[in-house]
Amino acid sequence: MAINYNGDISVVLDMQHRTPGNLRAFVQATIRSIRTGKSSDIRFSSTERMEVVPMNVRKMEFSYKDGQDFVFTDPETYETVTLVAEIVGDSKNYLVENGAVTMTFIEDKAVSIELPASVILTVVESPEGIRGDSANNVQKPAIMETGITLQVPLFIKAGEKLKVDTRSGKYMERA
Repeated sequence: MAINYNGDISVVLDMQHRTPGNLRAFVQATIRSIRTGKSSDIRFSSTERMEVVPMNVRKMEFSYKDGQDFVFTDPETYETVTLVAEIVGDSKNYLVENGAVTMTFIEDKAVSIELPASVILTVVESPEGIRGDSANNVQKPAIMETGITLQVPLFIKAGEKLKVDTRSGKYMERA
């Protein structure tokens, strides 16, 4: 959700409703300003009114990385959107060319991206498993095409495509 707080549009990152013992209820929220990018913790009383700002969600595809920025394309209109690394965050570890993402816009400015539950990545480098080292679900590190290192089973070799969970960052299965 996005709100207008002190004349600045902010995205609500986290929200908790609290009712301490003998005090009045309040809402503790973590918000991030769209203009400055700074996050802050705010406490709202139960009687305060907030102006909700409409958000627009669109499907986009990752095109390429331009220096530190990431360029996305709308598959319907071919319009491009460039995002800075701070907005993309840890999602960069799972962005592959033409990979689908859901992008949230507020007043025609992209504020966040959401990845699908899993993506398919190619193994770039993976050391050979040691023969006889197969006690209980032994794993080895593998470097993926995006640069992230995952723990994978011993039978995985370089060049294979793997399905990776984007929420936990763990290997799921071969693709």
